[in-house]
Amino acid sequence: MNFKLTEDQLQLQEAARTFARAELPAIAAELERDNKPPSRALVKRYAEMGFLGINVSSDLGGLGLGNIEALIVLEEFGKISSAVGFPIFESSVGPVRAIEHFASDTLKKRVVPAVCSGDMVVAVSMSEPDAGSALTDLKTRGVVKGDKLIINGTKRWCSGGGHSDAYVVYCRLSDDPGAKGIGAVLVEKDAPGISFGPNEELMGFRGVPSSDINFDDCEVPLDNIIVQAGGGFKKLMEAFDLERCGNATMSLAQASGALEDVSVYVQERKQFGKPIAEFQAVQIKLAEMQMKIEAARLLIWRAASLAEDGLPSVLHSSTGKCFANTIAREVTGDAMQLMGAYGYSKEFPMERRLRDSWGWGIAGGAIDIQKVNIAGAMLGRRFDQRR
Repeated sequence: MNFKLTEDQLQLQEAARTFARAELPAIAAELERDNKPPSRALVKRYAEMGFLGINVSSDLGGLGLGNIEALIVLEEFGKISSAVGFPIFESSVGPVRAIEHFASDTLKKRVVPAVCSGDMVVAVSMSEPDAGSALTDLKTRGVVKGDKLIINGTKRWCSGGGHSDAYVVYCRLSDDPGAKGIGAVLVEKDAPGISFGPNEELMGFRGVPSSDINFDDCEVPLDNIIVQAGGGFKKLMEAFDLERCGNATMSLAQASGALEDVSVYVQERKQFGKPIAEFQAVQIKLAEMQMKIEAARLLIWRAASLAEDGLPSVLHSSTGKCFANTIAREVTGDAMQLMGAYGYSKEFPMERRLRDSWGWGIAGGAIDIQKVNIAGAMLGRRFDQRR
């Protein structure tokens, strides 16, 4: 068990940090102001710098590195903002990995290299008006007719809704009840019968626009089916365990970025004739923040490291996500308090980090749902919340 990053990992971390800090703060402020996603030119630049598909197989256009490398880069970008980090998230731990693992060779070769080159953005579409935490209650349905799959239904809270090129849509593909009837299909934005609602106005996640997706006899080729019903839902949840590590890292990034900023602030800000870092109460708070961040990072990296030959376990990924989601809210809140009015001002990124921290604890399975997952994994069983 080695807790040190390798020289190559350190160099990758430094390259990501240098690029992100030099190039992205002004862009992050613009995306926050306008609530628009990163430009395609910026996503292409990420690809040219080698920051997309870091842990995707080199045969499919990725760098072929490990999950740890992908999360290292994601944290550095996420420290600047969730919005500028989101393309890294989508290409390394997001829905494209389900395509890489489970789709047909034809679909893999058409989609995954395009994502890694920055020519395509793929989002995931899971939740519905009556199916969030109760994901197996999905009503959106796909029916095979000839050589097409016809989809009807409405998806909600799709991060990327309206501006992504394609969507990994979880939907019901058979008459089997519950999880047995659920699979996933890739639906491209120009498919006949797809439409999008207006961008949601959320507390945070500005620059990661979200909307409803409506399917009205939407037609897609059968080869766009990523996983069939039957055992498909289990496969999708296994892939989603890696996405939980990405979600946790985005939470971690809000906390670690907050600590970096507040550490500078407390050494520059003077009260009663000396920097406030000289006060013991401030020192204690900084130490508590550091401990929480280090613990969260270790939990996330454990899940990612143990999954190098496959996908993370639900126990490890849910533990990392639950803890990181929780401490991110605490650390950004404490950092805001230390900075006082400067932390509360929109002129500085701290208040945005706090708002986004609350979002990451909802997205991808809320904090308390992760606790249910953890308990189930500990006891080797699944709990039926409907009884």
